[in-house]
Amino acid sequence: MRKYIWNRFIRFAELISQTHTFNAYYSLLITIGFLLAATILSALHHGINPSGSANIALIYILAVILISYYTDKYRYGVLAGIISVFFINYLFTYPFNKFNFTMSGYPVTFFVMYFISILASATTFRLKEQTRRIQEVEKLLMEAEKEKLRANLLRAVSHDLRTPLTSMIGASSSYLDHEDALSPDKKRELISHIYEDANWLLHMVENLLSVTRITATGANVLKKTSEPVEEVLFDAISTVKKRYPDIQVRTFIPDDFLLAPMDPLLIKQVILNLLENTYFHANSSKPTECRLTSDKDFIQIHIKDYGIGIPPERLENIFDAVPSAPTSAADTRKGMGIGLSICKAIIHAHNGSIYAKNHLDGAEFYFTLPKEDIDLESNDPNTHH
Repeated sequence: MRKYIWNRFIRFAELISQTHTFNAYYSLLITIGFLLAATILSALHHGINPSGSANIALIYILAVILISYYTDKYRYGVLAGIISVFFINYLFTYPFNKFNFTMSGYPVTFFVMYFISILASATTFRLKEQTRRIQEVEKLLMEAEKEKLRANLLRAVSHDLRTPLTSMIGASSSYLDHEDALSPDKKRELISHIYEDANWLLHMVENLLSVTRITATGANVLKKTSEPVEEVLFDAISTVKKRYPDIQVRTFIPDDFLLAPMDPLLIKQVILNLLENTYFHANSSKPTECRLTSDKDFIQIHIKDYGIGIPPERLENIFDAVPSAPTSAADTRKGMGIGLSICKAIIHAHNGSIYAKNHLDGAEFYFTLPKEDIDLESNDPNTHH
């Protein structure tokens, strides 16, 4: 009987090798390896406790589950289940080394073990297939989200870059066509407009490069270091004041020293985008407020203006780079969709969240960053408190 079973197994192995690829060889080796290990463990257990056939059955069922999990076809688990039933009943169940279906209870034991093994194999393989399909769906959803962002960015680019380019072409054309008739002040005004629009386009290209770097390779590309959030905030405010000297910003900083793991250049860019958004679109009657707060796990940076607020229909998708019809002269000159979509991509890459809401006197944007715990105690005995 042993020889017959072994010959059947060898024939099955030869059939596999003739019709399958490397995965089949790998799965076959996995099957042989686990069955061999189960047989050795069962033999050791049987030598110690000859009456413990129930525990031997559990060893083989575990081997069947592992084979079903680590092989790529349903047949290997089924084959392992069938072989396990024969090994259990032939080697480790009385009468040993032979089958006897005339004994009371023996056929029941045989068929129960057979169906348990097959069921364990089928269940494990089905769970593995469900896991694989879920992973594939999640991957497709991530790709769809990236594709949606790319499509929205393309629409926003065409919408947001067209107006300043048209303005630059118009100003330069007026200068070239009427150079002799223009006064020095008018010439300077035209050149100033070209200079401002060119700088804004350069800033937008930098934004696009940042978001492309993140969406193309994921959050792993970020060069995170522990940075004082207060310093990054003040650096961004200082930069925006140099670009727009008439902007007014008030800051509210807590007494706590707050650190966050971040790519400081990208977080600064988020703050710059939000401040520029309020400068061009809010029509704020009071200085813009920058407030730094924190809780147990996160640090929050709030940008609050006192202007016209955000249209309610835009709140839901304001970070999705969907261009909208301009509502003012400022909107005509510089759209806000692309800048906010970049903010969203950067913050999500930092495992944070970004939000927008209206309040009674305007609008507020705020985002969160995971907080880094710091130990203010020093082991230096010369430290003074």
